[in-house]
Amino acid sequence: MDKMAPIEFPIHDLLARRWSPRAFNERAVDADLLRTLFEAARWAPSSNNEQPWRFIVATKRDHEAEWRRLFDCLTEGNRIWVIRAPVLILSIASINFEDDDKPNRHAFHDTGLAVENLVLQATAQGLVAHQMAGFDVEKARADLHIPSGYEPVAMIAVGYPGDPAVLPERLRERELRPRSRRPIREWTFFGQWGSPIS
Repeated sequence: MDKMAPIEFPIHDLLARRWSPRAFNERAVDADLLRTLFEAARWAPSSNNEQPWRFIVATKRDHEAEWRRLFDCLTEGNRIWVIRAPVLILSIASINFEDDDKPNRHAFHDTGLAVENLVLQATAQGLVAHQMAGFDVEKARADLHIPSGYEPVAMIAVGYPGDPAVLPERLRERELRPRSRRPIREWTFFGQWGSPIS
């Protein structure tokens, strides 16, 4: 289901097409296609070329036990629709610089850039990706054996777009609702905070 952004100024078609649906087709995603998504993530910019992102990935068809371990970390509200997603990914940030072990205050930012590369590549490949904050961080840390110095950031469901009819009514309504964003003038200032741009 295409859901183009109602843009005010011209942007790349890939950006306008990217959105976060909840309706997934259960069709498996080919391993080489998944590798392509991680190759896109690999080339994201990062502070000092630290590349602080890490990912744990599991596919439902070939590795259901591992997929289930990720799935079980999700909140109940996300489990309702994620159950159809063939791929689950957890993004993780390395929170200290490797060379001096000092805190990397840009680790979450840079991990987000890598995820955005992954998500845009997914869109370009005809896939959809939905990022989620709704998961139990401590359960993920324990169940997925994430060492200290690494912080779980977001869960990501990836797959082919599905039919919104498979969703419960409340979620189906959200799925079909037009996309919206705050206007640029509300969050972009000129020269200093609070000074509106023209």
